[in-house]
Amino acid sequence: MYDIAIIGAGISGSSIARELSKYNLKTLVLEKGVEVCQGTTKANSAIVHGGFDAKEGSLKAKLNVAGNKLYPQLCKELDVEFKQNGALVLAFDEEDKKHIKDLYDRGLVNKAEGLKLLNKEEVIEIEPNVNKNVVGALLCESSGIVCPFNLNVALMENAITNGVELKLQSKVIDIKKENDIFNIKLENDEVIKSKYVINAAGVYSDKINNMVGGDEYYIIPRKGQYKVLDKSEGKMVNHTLFQCPTEKGKGVLVTQTVHGNLLVGPNATPVEDKEDISTSRDGINEIVENSRKSIENIDFRKTITSFSGLRATPSTGDFMIFASQKCKNFINVGGIESPGLASAPAVSRYVVEILEQEGLELAKNQKFNPIRKKNKPFSHMTKEERDEVIKQDENNKKIICRCETVTEAEIIDAIHRPCGARTVDGIKRRVRPGMGRCQGGFCGPKVVEIIARELNIPVEEVLKDYEKSNMVIGKVKELRGELVEI
Repeated sequence: MYDIAIIGAGISGSSIARELSKYNLKTLVLEKGVEVCQGTTKANSAIVHGGFDAKEGSLKAKLNVAGNKLYPQLCKELDVEFKQNGALVLAFDEEDKKHIKDLYDRGLVNKAEGLKLLNKEEVIEIEPNVNKNVVGALLCESSGIVCPFNLNVALMENAITNGVELKLQSKVIDIKKENDIFNIKLENDEVIKSKYVINAAGVYSDKINNMVGGDEYYIIPRKGQYKVLDKSEGKMVNHTLFQCPTEKGKGVLVTQTVHGNLLVGPNATPVEDKEDISTSRDGINEIVENSRKSIENIDFRKTITSFSGLRATPSTGDFMIFASQKCKNFINVGGIESPGLASAPAVSRYVVEILEQEGLELAKNQKFNPIRKKNKPFSHMTKEERDEVIKQDENNKKIICRCETVTEAEIIDAIHRPCGARTVDGIKRRVRPGMGRCQGGFCGPKVVEIIARELNIPVEEVLKDYEKSNMVIGKVKELRGELVEI
């Protein structure tokens, strides 16, 4: 019997889990994936929006601005990469100038911080590579960038160390309520009992809501495609560059990532399949062409990968965070599209307020520890620091990923942490082997070997990311990969 069962371990579910770990509650997170962070959170723009874009008075506006303010302290506590680099919404004609003035006024109503209207000369001064057709811009100094993978993992890791339980590969197929207790049936026929349920199931949140008779909203999956360029292109921009938004979203952006790459995208295409994360030639060409409106001379020959993600666009146009009127003690956290990442810290606090209103008694967990420390990346260490960690663990001498300078010790640590990696992409998202120029061409086989050894499974059972995404088909004796020793 659990006090609370959270369905979904993306940024929303993990943030809520961490917030609830501040209280004496028996909390369980159910995730259908092999890893946390396998849905929208793993494939988005990684922007901590300032809050000027969301409609005045909306839940999006309220939680975006509140969440933005919580980010610096949260990322400090969780030891997660975060940079308040600021954002520019570019104007290229008089109509655009009116639009950014409207956004400025809306931002003031929303109480977004650090807003300024810039003229052409001021824009070019802070962004020398911007398209010279620019006529002005809205600057939002409070906007930032974050590593969404590491934040998602860090939130769940901290939640687990503070008492929350996590069950992976636990797809919910039915929910029944008997005598005020939820019986949550999983795909493997296991039944979980809980007093409260929080539905943070991303693109499937409408389906989970339907299981208890809810029909307040439905999700329209909207696919966005991206290109990631080499770190050599990362310094093309200093801020996150937006174009004037449309009814489909904030348009194609150009931004540096916290790791120094250049990210371009997304487009916006409604799809029916909630698992469709394919890329297409037309989609990629669309973002390349549209990006040139912001920066004309991006060298797309330096592209190292392309990907796509799905946004859980709600039919209502706003976040659907509420206590169900159809089923008491069932809390919806649905329709969390942009600015969902920025809003996540505030969403979790808002959910706690709803739970209190629903009658949940909250007693502080006096042992709650907000601090989660990760090991400093080997690639960021000085020679003296490297010499010291090699003395402590010889596996730090073995460079598995040349592109990102990732050691075997870092990969082993990523597997054995509280929210440990179980797949090749899970390792990739945590410590970055395979994120560089060769995209795992060199390090991939060694990562497979390390996972198999550390999890004590055959290499044939090692997965790339999702279920049935086996890296090796058939029997093998060993996977060969040269080690580089310092």
